Amino acid sequence: MNGKTILLVEDDPAIALIIRETLTGECAIFASVASVGERNAWLADNRPDLIITDVVLPDGDGIDSLPGAGVDPQTPVIVLSAQNTLDTAVRATGIGSYDYLPKPFDLEELTASVRAALERSNQPPTKADSGQADSHGLVGRAPAMQAVYRTIARLATNDLAVLILGESGTGKEVVARAIHATGLRRTGPFVAINMAAIPRELIEAELFGHEKGAFTGAHSRNAGRFEQAAGGTLFLDEIGDMPLEAQTRLLRVLQTNEYSTVGGSQALRADVRVIAATHRDMRTLVADGRFREDLFYRLNVIPVTLPPLRDRRSDIAALVRHFVDAGRHSGLPDRQFAPDAMQLLERHDWPGNVRELGNVVQRLAVLSRDTVVGVRDVESVLRENGEGVSIAEPAHLIARAIDDWAREKLAVSEHDGEIHEQLEAIVEAALLRRTLREVRGNQLEAARRLGINRNTLRKRLGQLAIDPSHP
Repeated sequence: MNGKTILLVEDDPAIALIIRETLTGECAIFASVASVGERNAWLADNRPDLIITDVVLPDGDGIDSLPGAGVDPQTPVIVLSAQNTLDTAVRATGIGSYDYLPKPFDLEELTASVRAALERSNQPPTKADSGQADSHGLVGRAPAMQAVYRTIARLATNDLAVLILGESGTGKEVVARAIHATGLRRTGPFVAINMAAIPRELIEAELFGHEKGAFTGAHSRNAGRFEQAAGGTLFLDEIGDMPLEAQTRLLRVLQTNEYSTVGGSQALRADVRVIAATHRDMRTLVADGRFREDLFYRLNVIPVTLPPLRDRRSDIAALVRHFVDAGRHSGLPDRQFAPDAMQLLERHDWPGNVRELGNVVQRLAVLSRDTVVGVRDVESVLRENGEGVSIAEPAHLIARAIDDWAREKLAVSEHDGEIHEQLEAIVEAALLRRTLREVRGNQLEAARRLGINRNTLRKRLGQLAIDPSHP
């Protein structure tokens, strides 16, 4: 235990208790308050070495109200929030927070963050003018997306190179634009170039520009993408498709921050932040000699890995609503989705990821005859997409649902000792109700299908308070 003081601002008593029990050994004084008013009153007479704060509090916003609370600018802040959006992560960075942990959080991760923050409590936190943040096109609260939001927020105060990895259609350019929009260069231009779409003999001219007469057809001077992006961000999409000869020149530019146009001799300053992206396995390309290892490490300073849509199915409903709203603003009809239609969308494997989902939603908005999109509409469009209706195995969906449920329970109920019993009851009750509905309440047939004794079935129905005539 050290001589530090921690102030926790959390209105959920269960979460506050768990955090207190977890962190008591990390400090000499642990104070806990449940509102903005209580926090301000405590701060009037005390100076903490670390503040841990929730965002949504009974009397205000834990982030927005903190700068006016008289907190020493050297005090590190760890933000906890169930409002798990990019906006929250960026706002947390904007107040100079040391870390941002989305709920439900891992207690070991919280402890590690607290220890690191206390070690640096005498150092001033880095602050950034976050401006007016929004989602920047990023939708979803799945755990995998939380990691992306946290990385984007931490990139807001520096100009480090970023390499975005992920399957086609996962939204790599959307993430690149979000990094630009929340970063130090957000007032500058965002310029994108797709390495796979440019003929290899023209890539250097496209990147660095060319002088008049530099090659056949160069009738005038042309500014390259580095020059166009000056003061802003240059996004190199599909960097894995860049030819080796162009890689060599790009590496030199990243090393020296200088370049010259094709056919020119004057050194120009490369005043850009470079963000690269690819769907390829870069380490395999390096091992095969198709990508320079030194360039890979220059680009891979901060890696951001985007999850495929099949690994964030809990975000599909929010993404559907996002695409419906975007379509409506573009003149497409407004649509709602029937529960079974939404379930089919959530179970589909989406080989084209978020891009494919957006295309399907827009097509449904145009082709559906009714305001409410039904399951037959979804099935028809998916088949027209040329891939059939590909769905996840039910067992995988059950396992994923249990994983999500257990994560939340363990975050707030670690010490109640009843999680296994609760899960057994939930799963068994669902199974018994479904079986009874299938056999129209016939307990003998239900017991036979379940492979259990009829008396055992009756006993469990009573214990679980299930009416066999109305399951």
